[in-house]
Amino acid sequence: MGKSIALVTGGLGGIGTEISKKLSENGYTVVATTFDKEVEKADEWVAAQKEEGFNFLVEEADVTSFDDCAAMVQRVEDHVGPIDVLVNCAGITRDGFLKNMDESNWDAVLSTNLDGVFNMTKNVLEPMLSRGFGRIINISSVNGQRGQFGQTNYSAAKAGMHGFTMALAQEVARKGITVNSVSPGYVATQMVMKIDEGIRNELISQIPMQRLGKPTEIANTVGFLASDQADYITGANIPVNGGLFTSF
Repeated sequence: MGKSIALVTGGLGGIGTEISKKLSENGYTVVATTFDKEVEKADEWVAAQKEEGFNFLVEEADVTSFDDCAAMVQRVEDHVGPIDVLVNCAGITRDGFLKNMDESNWDAVLSTNLDGVFNMTKNVLEPMLSRGFGRIINISSVNGQRGQFGQTNYSAAKAGMHGFTMALAQEVARKGITVNSVSPGYVATQMVMKIDEGIRNELISQIPMQRLGKPTEIANTVGFLASDQADYITGANIPVNGGLFTSF
């Protein structure tokens, strides 16, 4: 199957940027999505990546809106080409103890991190089925596997992504489409580096490798799952966490 278009939601983020670069290096035309209404930010990002030799396209879409996702996917299919790879990387956190958590903070995390996976995947799936090829890669989290203090909303959403991945993989396996998830541990993104240094060092001390992950290490895993080398892998979760959490 000739490589064509890879669509990366949350593609302007720390991990999303590296995923976009890896897929571009692997021969895909990459469309990164952002919910940010500040077009200037997207323009700056595109310009910065161009300086490094990457030519990315950016589309705006609110992943919490099914109709927004449908319109965006249609624009890409019409003007860029068929979407062969979807990476669901868009995500937010609204941390807090459950006893103090507002319903709005529960809803915001579930609608972005979990509903967004449905909204995007549903809209790329029919064209993938008709072409008999596709790669769907969901960026989950170690905290979706083990739970995390103060993150009932985030842990529930990320665990939900695993269930979605396993179920959909079975539905579409005969149609040439693989569905997998990747669960990063703590990665040195801007978001993590903003954590108080003492707390960050405490987190690092719990990681057997004694360091944070690199965004490129997540991207390399996504690149592999999107490649022909991963043809027989579907319904899997690949942990990339430095040994922070291990399981069968």
